[in-house]
Amino acid sequence: MSPSVAELLLRRLERAAAGPGGGLCSLEAAAALGLDHQTLVGAVKSLQALGEVIEAEARAATRWELSPEGAEVLRDGSPEVRLFRSLPAEGLPQGEAMKLPGGSVGFSKAMANKWLRLEKGAPGGPRVLRAVAEVQDAVQQSLQRVQRGEAESLPERDRADLKRRKLLLEVTLKSYWIRKGSAFSTAVARQETELTPEMIATGSWRQRPFKPYNFSALGLPPACGHLHPLLKVRSQLRQIFLEMGFTEMPTDNFVESSFWNFDALFQPQQHPARDQHDTFFLQDPAEAPELPAGYTAKVKKVHSQGGYGSQGYKYEWRLEEARRNLLRTHTTSASARVLYRLARQEKFSPVKYFSIDRVFRNESLDATHLAEFHQVEGVVADRGLTLGHLMGTLRQFFTKLGITQLRFKPAYNPYTEPSMEVFSYHEGLKKWVEVGNSGIFRPELLLPMGLPENISVIAWGLSLERPTMIKYGINNIRELVGHRVNLQMVYDSPLCRLDA
Repeated sequence: MSPSVAELLLRRLERAAAGPGGGLCSLEAAAALGLDHQTLVGAVKSLQALGEVIEAEARAATRWELSPEGAEVLRDGSPEVRLFRSLPAEGLPQGEAMKLPGGSVGFSKAMANKWLRLEKGAPGGPRVLRAVAEVQDAVQQSLQRVQRGEAESLPERDRADLKRRKLLLEVTLKSYWIRKGSAFSTAVARQETELTPEMIATGSWRQRPFKPYNFSALGLPPACGHLHPLLKVRSQLRQIFLEMGFTEMPTDNFVESSFWNFDALFQPQQHPARDQHDTFFLQDPAEAPELPAGYTAKVKKVHSQGGYGSQGYKYEWRLEEARRNLLRTHTTSASARVLYRLARQEKFSPVKYFSIDRVFRNESLDATHLAEFHQVEGVVADRGLTLGHLMGTLRQFFTKLGITQLRFKPAYNPYTEPSMEVFSYHEGLKKWVEVGNSGIFRPELLLPMGLPENISVIAWGLSLERPTMIKYGINNIRELVGHRVNLQMVYDSPLCRLDA
């Protein structure tokens, strides 16, 4: 019966020199025994589980190896030298020179080394000519030294250049230094891992050694789905709203008319946000089939003539513009619909609504902006609400979310007055970033709906993506949503966020 890998290792270790420095390197032992290093490491771990048979100290060392590209350069020469040697003495047009061996990669390097020159005024277009008679392939010579194990003798600058060109790899080698333990023996007693009925019936279990249970060992992770961080924060935000007594309002219409998205919110028809470069308009269906007639007339009047204590915008309001369909730019259009339904009730009762859903804007993409994102919106309608109520509600909301560093900045919105932008400090970006907008809805928005004059409505909106980026330390929104998302980030992100 052939000896096991563990027994071969123990026999070799028995012949090793004694003393504090005595022992074996697992890499050298694997090479001497003709074994794969990982196979030997498995035997080391098995022997460690037996107790004090051996002592194994983990070590790590780095060495330099040629990459596949480096092996090719070692065999054929560097691209710049191959291009130089392939170029005839009379030169070639630049287009043809780039097709020579090493041309596409080595041309810029050969030009930088002043081995070649480009004659731009040559007949027929730029022509590549030799600028020197002969060259030495220093790159190939350096790789030859690495192949001989002399990488450490290369200047640091040369090694860094080879690594930058992906010709050289710095490899970390993990190994073990193995020494005899206090219970060292070359005989390996096989430990039982199961107690069988036969052992119990015959009583043989009393004489057999059993492998001890490792109660600290981790089990295999179960195969399961993973929630995206955006969905986790969405669920957390929804729970916060529900804890604060809010009711979720319907937001199931991504396609909205300009009337509900803009006009009902007292946003004039010539406002820049209604241009093509800020909003996605639909071609089919291009227009909403119908609008509430009586309410539409009141909205038209307050825009074009004024009313309810306002002078309006004094322009010619057009119904066809209000009927244009678009992808909604904010969920405030859903808030307008809910408030309109509230105004139709016989008796007013205070309400608190929220929504979390997708909106669409024709934005330029950058680290904090996407053309499609989620908007979180809260609306409170009651008598006597002030800016102080709004700020207090926002602080309570964001504190529950775990964001405590807040700043408020006066702002302008067509449909709120006063208005505030909400900023939070982003630890990753090391700066204050806008996380929301807020304000008190204007009378020109509320009174045409039919709400009583003593009713105030405070509202705020924020994106779902930015608080998620702050909480998870993500610096680029394109790494959170879209094709650049790292799925490992989705797997590894915590199941829930427990903020102190």
